[in-house]
Amino acid sequence: MKKLLLMLTTLFVIFALAACGGGNTQENATEENQEGTTETNETAETIELVVGASNVPHAEILEEAKPLLAEKGIELKIVPFQDYILPNKALNDKELDANYFQHIPYLEQQIKEFGYDFVNAGGIHIEPIGLYSQKYKSVEELPDGAEIIMSNSVADHGRILSMLEEKGLIKLKEGVEKIAATVDDIAENPKNLKFTTDVEPGLLPQVYNQGEGDAVLINANYALDAGLDPANDPIAVESPENNPYVNIIAVRAGDENRPEIKTLVEVLQSEEIANFITETYKGAVIPAGQ
Repeated sequence: MKKLLLMLTTLFVIFALAACGGGNTQENATEENQEGTTETNETAETIELVVGASNVPHAEILEEAKPLLAEKGIELKIVPFQDYILPNKALNDKELDANYFQHIPYLEQQIKEFGYDFVNAGGIHIEPIGLYSQKYKSVEELPDGAEIIMSNSVADHGRILSMLEEKGLIKLKEGVEKIAATVDDIAENPKNLKFTTDVEPGLLPQVYNQGEGDAVLINANYALDAGLDPANDPIAVESPENNPYVNIIAVRAGDENRPEIKTLVEVLQSEEIANFITETYKGAVIPAGQ
């Protein structure tokens, strides 16, 4: 009888320990599964977005947008570029999700030249182009036969010539599409200005600093990058009113409908970013639509 009771007691203890151990294992497994689920959910909620941009002001604006995008589950990776060719090539090669460096006429010219299947996902800001001179303090002071140096970017020529017409320095032919105008479309040139059009856009500040020519036309992003003040240093600045040269987010066709691309554009067009642009660049860069 004693042996029987001892055996029953031993079996009861074994079953009790097994039950306790099983409960702990199940609890631990549940906790591990919950932790794994949490990690998976966190990973699923964070989307990496790779955007190519010019250093100034585009990359700086994107840096300001980073925390706002992070709040919406988007990790923004910024790839800086210092020219106008490689950002579109990288986008076409799917090394980027989007780029932010160009205005609409330049995008259209690049599509025509290279056959890129890109679209404008949204306009962000305008960079008024400026006429800089080391020798003269106003456009009125420019002498007869003055040399005007401008970029070799054909997409900017119509913009530049329209600005010079706005300032009374030239007059374009009647009926010419101003956005596509070239120096051959100049109808009146009372100061007999001479145009040099073979300089890379990024080299224009260097040309200006070296005192070459009588005046140099420089895009605001390159001026800012070179430490110039695009709002106060030029002797003339293009008007932002009715300006078609809005800097945009460009993406491959179809990607404009991706939720993360839409969120990127919404954040960059937000009041927070508009205020940052206005306060930081003080007229050298202007939020689109303002």
